[in-house]
Amino acid sequence: MTEVSSLTGRLLVATPALADPNFDRAVVLLLDHDEAGSLGVVLNRPTPVGVGDILASWAALAGEPGVVFQGGPVSLDSALGVGVVPGEPHDRSSPGLKAARGVSGETAEAADTVVAGDGPLGWRRVHGAIGLVDLEAPPELLAAALGSLRIFAGYAGWGPGQLEEELIEGAWYVVESEPGDVSSPDPEQLWRAVLRRQRNELAMVATYPDDPSLN
Repeated sequence: MTEVSSLTGRLLVATPALADPNFDRAVVLLLDHDEAGSLGVVLNRPTPVGVGDILASWAALAGEPGVVFQGGPVSLDSALGVGVVPGEPHDRSSPGLKAARGVSGETAEAADTVVAGDGPLGWRRVHGAIGLVDLEAPPELLAAALGSLRIFAGYAGWGPGQLEEELIEGAWYVVESEPGDVSSPDPEQLWRAVLRRQRNELAMVATYPDDPSLN
């Protein structure tokens, strides 16, 4: 197999042609991407469930809206915490999140390991200022350092080469992420907002109607 250029830390933005209802107008933050497959969370699928209803100790650190987000169709009974630690002086990605592909229980195994010297205890860098939060750690470990926190139920996963095939088919746009994407206070508008800030023809796609028959 040819080497796969990692897209870890970038956004997958669903194209209007993507027919899968799980990903209609989805904005996916890729937490891991290599030859073994890909894993990410959908940033714009808020649920009616409050963070305090399932993880009361983390509710005070979760940004608005303070609800759990559906990260994807896989392992909906598991929880992933994605947090932004601002002011990091360098941009280094973690070596991979293979454990996350076997996520189970209330907390993703991907967040279990802390990288010493590369951020606060209880937080593991994924890309730049974005990282995974160990939801089994005491929240006070991160309270002072955490700029934002979002809790996801489930995740989106792709097997080896599967995402690459979808990219070739035109299912996704790949764009750079910004730390603020994780904590957008208006997630329902994130699809249009991410496209609108692109300095190319993708900015025009942001005006695409939800109902193509209206175009």
